[in-house]
Amino acid sequence: MNLKEAIEKVGRLGKAGKMPCPTYSIPASLCVTGSRLRKIKGSTCSGCYAMKGNYVRYPDVQKGLKKRFDAFKKNSFVDAMSLMINRYAIKSGYFRWFDSGDLNNISMLEKIAMVCQNTPKIKHWLPTREVKIVKDYLKIYKKFPSNLLVRVSAPMIDGKPLKSFRWTSTVHHKKNHIGHDCPARFQENKCMDCRACWDRKVKNVSYHKH
Repeated sequence: MNLKEAIEKVGRLGKAGKMPCPTYSIPASLCVTGSRLRKIKGSTCSGCYAMKGNYVRYPDVQKGLKKRFDAFKKNSFVDAMSLMINRYAIKSGYFRWFDSGDLNNISMLEKIAMVCQNTPKIKHWLPTREVKIVKDYLKIYKKFPSNLLVRVSAPMIDGKPLKSFRWTSTVHHKKNHIGHDCPARFQENKCMDCRACWDRKVKNVSYHKH
């Protein structure tokens, strides 16, 4: 498989303005837990940025998001994504899964883990609210690849980190941050030199409510 064929199979990687690396996005409208949380006032999904702006404004963007979601169903996904990440993320050395959307089933997580195994020089970060999927994966495989950091997100703003997981994230607004306070709001909403989200030494990353 060459690079052109890989792009045709899984779509292009993204480059969110905040991120120091390529990303991969799918429709937030298809989030399982997120779709429920969006209806709950005070949840971390109640004002979802991926349900407005450019994510939903342009039909071509929506088409691309759906293509990437459907790509997970193909047998070629692991090989195609591995090729693209090794090509486009090697300069930064980092990759983020899902700047829009979330895990839909355990098969998606299994394929992500296989991609991580195929891209050992890249540090992967996967934020998720899909508690059951992560637990089911760990029951079977016991751990994630060493270059994949899965952070399970607390469902409510100003909520505490979920105790069942070693690496987590929270959103703070009226209360103080817990653990590492994401500095993006002080630096043009960008990561700049911060890589806390990928850092195993950082147990919880707390993001200030936009």
